[in-house]
Amino acid sequence: MAELGWTRALFGTALGFHIIFATLGVGLPLLIALAEILALRRRDPLYRLMARRWAAVFSVFLGVGVVSGTIVALLLQLLWPGFMRLVGQIIAVPFAIEVFAFFIEAVFTAIYIYAGDRISPGWRILSALLVAVGAGGSALLITDVNAFMNTPAGFRLDAGRIVDLHPWRAMVSPAMPTELSHVLVTAYLAVALVVAAFSAWGLLTDRQPQQVAYRRRALDLTMAVAAVAAVLTGVTGDWAGKFLAAAQPVKFAALEGVFRTGTAVPLTIGGLPDANTLRTRWGIDIPGLLSWLATGRLQGRVQGLLDFPRTDWPPLWVHPLFDLMVAVGTLAFLAAASFWVIRLRRPGTVPPTWLLRALVVMGPVGMMGVEAGWVGAEVARQPWTVTGILTTAQAVTPTPKAGLLFLPFVALYAVLALGAASAVRDHFRRHPLAGAVPAETPRVGPVPKVIRSPFADVESHRKRSRLK
Repeated sequence: MAELGWTRALFGTALGFHIIFATLGVGLPLLIALAEILALRRRDPLYRLMARRWAAVFSVFLGVGVVSGTIVALLLQLLWPGFMRLVGQIIAVPFAIEVFAFFIEAVFTAIYIYAGDRISPGWRILSALLVAVGAGGSALLITDVNAFMNTPAGFRLDAGRIVDLHPWRAMVSPAMPTELSHVLVTAYLAVALVVAAFSAWGLLTDRQPQQVAYRRRALDLTMAVAAVAAVLTGVTGDWAGKFLAAAQPVKFAALEGVFRTGTAVPLTIGGLPDANTLRTRWGIDIPGLLSWLATGRLQGRVQGLLDFPRTDWPPLWVHPLFDLMVAVGTLAFLAAASFWVIRLRRPGTVPPTWLLRALVVMGPVGMMGVEAGWVGAEVARQPWTVTGILTTAQAVTPTPKAGLLFLPFVALYAVLALGAASAVRDHFRRHPLAGAVPAETPRVGPVPKVIRSPFADVESHRKRSRLK
C-alpha cells in the first residue's frame, strides 16, 4: 500500500502539472481566433496585435504541454500496466483518434505562427479556428477515456474475460456527454480568467493611453468569454451533478459529505466529513437543497455513504475539494457579472481599481478550480480505477520504483515550469507592448488621472520664470 501511495503521488503530480498546460492549450486558441475575427470585422490593428502576442505564449505552452503529455503517456505504461491492458482491449479508439486531432492542431499552429503574416485574414482565421478545434478535440478524446473509467460500457465480463466487445459503445459511455461538456467549458473559463488577470494587472500598472486602449479591448474580449463560459459551467455542472447522483451515488455522497440516505437532504457547504461521528462537522446546511440539486425535487431521495461497504468509500477529504471547485465557479460568475454591469453602466471608462484587483486574483483562482475539480473527481472514484471492474491496487505495477522516481520527476517539472515562464518573460521583454501599439491608436475612455501636488503649477511657473 505504501508503494501504491507513491505511485499515485507520482502520477498525480505528473497529470496535475500537465493539466495546467493542457488547459491553457485548449483555451488560448479560442481567444486567438476570436481576436482575429474582431480584427477583421472592426478593422482594428489592436486585435491583430493581441492575437500575435497570445500566439507567442501559446507556442511556448504547446511545447511544454507536448513534453509533459509525453511523460504522462510514459508513466501510464510504466506505472499502470493493469489499466493499460484493459484500455488496449476496450477503449483504445479515442487514443487513436486523438493522434489526428493533435496532428491538426500542430500543423495549423505552424501555419498560423510562421505564415500568418503572408496569408489573407480569412485563411488566418481559418487556421486559428482549426488550431482551436484540434486542441479542443484532443482534450475531449482523452477525457472520453476518463468518462469510460467512471461508467464503463461496451463489453461484458465472463469469468474475468472480456467478451461481447463494442469499442464504439465504450467510447460513448453514459458519463461522456456530461463530463466532456463540463471539461471543455471550464477550460475556456479558466483560461479567459488567466488572460483577463494579465490585462487587469496592466491597467493597474500602466496608464499610457495607447496601452490602455489595447488592454481595455483584451479585457472586454476575455471577460465576454468568461461570462458565457461561467454560465455554461453552472449549467453543465448541474447536469453532471444530477447524472452523478443517479449513476455513481457513492461518489456523489462522498463529494457532498452525505452519510445517511434520506429525503429533503440538506446541502452542506464547507465542513469536514467525519467517518467516526458520521456527520460533516462545521458545515452550513441549507435544508432540502441537495435533494433538489440531485433530483429536481425538494423531497427527492439521495443515497448516503452508509448504503455502501466502507471498503468502497472514497477518501472523505474530497468534500472540501468539491466545495472549492464550486466556490471558484461561483466567484467567476460574480466577477464576470460585476464586470459587465459596470462596463454597461459606465461605457468608455476603465474599470474601477477594486474590480481590476479582483480580476487579477481570479486568474490563479480559476486555475486552482480546475485542479481542485480534477483531483476531487479522480480521488472520489477510489478505490476503483475503472468503476466496478478494476481497482487501483490491481492496476498498479508490482515493481516498486515510484518512490525513487518521485523527486527527479518533480525536479523536471520545476525546470519545465521555470523554463516556460522564463521564455514568455524574455519574449515580452524583447517585444514590449509600448513599442508594439501603434501611436495613432485612439484612446478608449478616460485614463485615470495621476494625483499631482497642488504646488506643481506654481513650481513649473517659477522654473519658466528663471529660464526667461
